Amino acid sequence: MNTDRFAVIIPVYNHEGRAKDVIRGALALGYPVYVVDDGSTDSTYEKIKNIPGITILRHNTNKGKGAALKTGFAAACRAADWAITLDADGQHDPANAGNLVNAVHGAPMNKGRRPIIIGMRENMTAVDVPWTSRFGRKFSNFWVWVCGGPLVRDSQSGFRIYPLPESICLDVRADRFQFEVEILVKAGWSGVPVYEAPVSVAYTPGTERVSHFRPFIDFMRNSGTFMRLLFQRIFIPRFIRKKL
Repeated sequence: MNTDRFAVIIPVYNHEGRAKDVIRGALALGYPVYVVDDGSTDSTYEKIKNIPGITILRHNTNKGKGAALKTGFAAACRAADWAITLDADGQHDPANAGNLVNAVHGAPMNKGRRPIIIGMRENMTAVDVPWTSRFGRKFSNFWVWVCGGPLVRDSQSGFRIYPLPESICLDVRADRFQFEVEILVKAGWSGVPVYEAPVSVAYTPGTERVSHFRPFIDFMRNSGTFMRLLFQRIFIPRFIRKKL
């Protein structure tokens, strides 16, 4: 079995200004590219629909980033063993995917379990980075660990490599941004190793960047997800919890 087959998954939602450039950067990697339009209401689909060489999957309504990633996983696992995920808002440089691929090749497995690789964003303490991003990262890092996941430095980065189909089998319940922290916790429960590799991040003043992260609402959702996971970790035996 060839275990070096990679595919790129890009969830998009109202990213009409940046999606095309991100997709073209992803195509330059030479892997199949799956773009999941999560119910965009702007001109995103019109701007990307004729880009050659990509597979577009569409949700009729907005279901959330996690739901878009699940749709992408289901489609990509037919053609790939690994999914490279990155955001469509322009903060990630697709060329940095090489750092993550190199980390896959150099990372040890845990009892045959292939790893998740997180693109650890560098310079997240710079003045251009929104305070909500700095605080959210530290908050999530701590609670991922408390809930039984790995101790990592960037639990909120969307630039990752996931092993397929193992990541689908982790059965993550969250369908929005909370997907990305819940899957790390469930990876910890299941013995799936998690490693990090450095990537650049762009938070340049004056440039267009559309983020759908809402600090208060998503903080409350994150808190609810962590409380659910922590309850399960404390009160449900590990051999049962792994199946939840």
